[in-house]
Amino acid sequence: MTLSLTLAALWALIANILAMTPSKDHHWRNAYVLITIGIPILGFVTWQHGPIMGMIVLAAGMSVLRWPVIYVGRWIKSKASR
Repeated sequence: MTLSLTLAALWALIANILAMTPSKDHHWRNAYVLITIGIPILGFVTWQHGPIMGMIVLAAGMSVLRWPVIYVGRWIKSKASR
């Protein structure tokens, strides 16, 4: 396994461990950190393995961070409807 896929798997493992820990802010601080770290890893995976593998890793990351994705979708929808 290449370094980029190893980092993506490690990111997913850390995200799942963080999801099991208690949090006062409903894990939003963890989500911001995971997004900040995950975007360069996603770019690295896409650079090494191409856009198909990048889309697969993006879908995996979106399934882990589904609430930020839902809120961004709602925000975009509200801006588009104006």
